[in-house]
Amino acid sequence: MSLYSRRGVSAQKEEVHAAVSNLDQGLFPRAFCKVYPDFLNGDKDFINVMHADGAGTKGILAYLYWKETGDATVWRGIAQDAIVMNLDDLLCVGIYDQLLFNSTIDRNKNLIPAEVLKNIVDGSQEFFDQMSSYGVHIHYLGGETADVGDVVRTIAVNGTLTARWPKSRIITNEKIKAGNVIVGLASYGQASYESTYNSGIGSNGLTSARHDILEHYYADQFRESYDPALSQEVVYLGKHRIKDIPEILSPTRTYAPLMKKLLEDHFEHLNGLIHCSGGGQTKCLKYVPYGVNLIKDHLFEPPTIFKKIQEASHADDREMYQVFNMGCRMEIYCDPDFAPVIVREAHQFNIEAQVIGRVEESEKRGLVIKTPNGSLTF
Repeated sequence: MSLYSRRGVSAQKEEVHAAVSNLDQGLFPRAFCKVYPDFLNGDKDFINVMHADGAGTKGILAYLYWKETGDATVWRGIAQDAIVMNLDDLLCVGIYDQLLFNSTIDRNKNLIPAEVLKNIVDGSQEFFDQMSSYGVHIHYLGGETADVGDVVRTIAVNGTLTARWPKSRIITNEKIKAGNVIVGLASYGQASYESTYNSGIGSNGLTSARHDILEHYYADQFRESYDPALSQEVVYLGKHRIKDIPEILSPTRTYAPLMKKLLEDHFEHLNGLIHCSGGGQTKCLKYVPYGVNLIKDHLFEPPTIFKKIQEASHADDREMYQVFNMGCRMEIYCDPDFAPVIVREAHQFNIEAQVIGRVEESEKRGLVIKTPNGSLTF
């Protein structure tokens, strides 16, 4: 059993998928988010989408950093994480404007004071203001902040995005076909709208990553930062202090400014969109049509943060590519002759982009990932 599993988490969320397998899959089962008819207005030409996600256990990293440094502004990045993990999922169905955001924060009041809440709220509004300047309007409707110390050991920062959108402008992934190429958008670097370098870590896989990278000091000093039922054999096994590896707290990059331009100007050329979040580079398997095989043989070189995680955890390539984005967090499926346009538009925002793979015809759905150490088949 992998360390990831022994820590009580699953990259593929098999039990979650099984629990919801009998639910209505919406109008377009391959779409990245569940799409429903316009129940709000009853207009057959529009659809409704509501999506919930959050910063996950990245909040625990922020907690440790804040406790060690006293810098409460780290929570502003967690606010961005919670928003972007929703926003970039909605981008994958073609939605990029006039969104409604509702925040859900559960905290242990004895450990998380008002100063933290203020930074999360202010950080959220700061991000919304920045996106508005790029024509991506997100309306902050407030939300629920609950003091539930019996339920939450420190804090959970989550949110919900809601949108009403023209049905004719939805990306359903049903157009993905053999002959398409896959253009990848890098998760690392410094986009033109980012104030600092982004390590590319995103908000996935951090339960395992923090235990592999951070030293055992945290097991004794911050018992509230992990599940007490875990064996000490899997808790904080690394050699770093949190302040020595701040790149693990890089806020999740949004691709909204770039995707707004692509969706407005080139909608008809975008056959599919995949956000490489939970499930990493294998996330695509859930959303592409049957009868295709995906070949990813030209991915970006994994950024330093992932190399550090792998070195610390001794995880094999298969686990790394199933858990982390490995430097590529957005995939665009299109015809080969359109790929240069996407790359050029991405570079206008200082985002690295390249053709990372292709779609081939196959009797069954599959995926091959070429890594520096060989090929992985899923």
